[in-house]
Amino acid sequence: MSKLLEILGCRYPIIQGPIGLFNSPEMVAAVSNAGAYGMLALGFVGDPDEVKRLVDDVRKLTDKPFGANLMLMNPHNEKILSILAGAGIKAVTTSVGSPAKVYPIIHNLGMKGIHVVLALQHAKSAVSAGADGLVVVGSEAGGLRTVNPESSTMVLVPLVADFVSVPIVAAGGIADSRGYKAAFALGAQGVQVGTRFLASEESPAFEQWRRAIVECGDGGTDLLPSKNTRMAERVIITPWIREKKADPTVKCIADELDYQPAKTGHYDRAAFGGGQVSALIRDVKSVKEIVAEMVS
Repeated sequence: MSKLLEILGCRYPIIQGPIGLFNSPEMVAAVSNAGAYGMLALGFVGDPDEVKRLVDDVRKLTDKPFGANLMLMNPHNEKILSILAGAGIKAVTTSVGSPAKVYPIIHNLGMKGIHVVLALQHAKSAVSAGADGLVVVGSEAGGLRTVNPESSTMVLVPLVADFVSVPIVAAGGIADSRGYKAAFALGAQGVQVGTRFLASEESPAFEQWRRAIVECGDGGTDLLPSKNTRMAERVIITPWIREKKADPTVKCIADELDYQPAKTGHYDRAAFGGGQVSALIRDVKSVKEIVAEMVS
């Protein structure tokens, strides 16, 4: 058994990429029941009762291991970690911030932590701060990115592997058995999968989002600078976004995107998050089918 599987306690070294505010106990449980590691996204959650409810709801649907992601800028992390440890969760991932202060807390609670990094420098710093493993995210991945030049998964994973001894989880560009197998060849012990699970039957993403992923072609995503000028988000380029990108009067497309289209109905200007791997996803399957194909 690899060190990563010892940390996670699941059958397969596949971690569900946490997606913002999309906390679906059904999705997390489906991933864990399929033998992978389901993940709650607690980066924006501050209410202890909400954390307890989410954990309890997952527990009702699975007896398999699952975890949670914490964004380190969340001031409620210490309380959240205490709740997770009390619920028997053994491993979490951390992201967006310095891990130096939180890892002593994680370890004192008897838990393990895997830090998300986008560059070699941050990988080295995270290991020095006590991270038990790393999620190494290549530039093709969906979600939040920096505006700095970044390396692809094919380059970044073996680069980090050359300098650290902790288990590495590869993320970005992985949607099927080909990407899964390639990750091990690059030096990883497992993978983190986001976009492929978004386009699943159990996904909390609305139908238009899943359809945008399935219909995305080669080169169909791009990085859009967020309101925070230090960050960008990889999204699927819709006709509306393409039109705005070509309009010289538009200074920041993020200011005009609709982040709650399910409420407003403005799907034409929605930010459909997705990695470059969207071009490889051609159907919506169950989580069980996705995992089974990946490890076949």
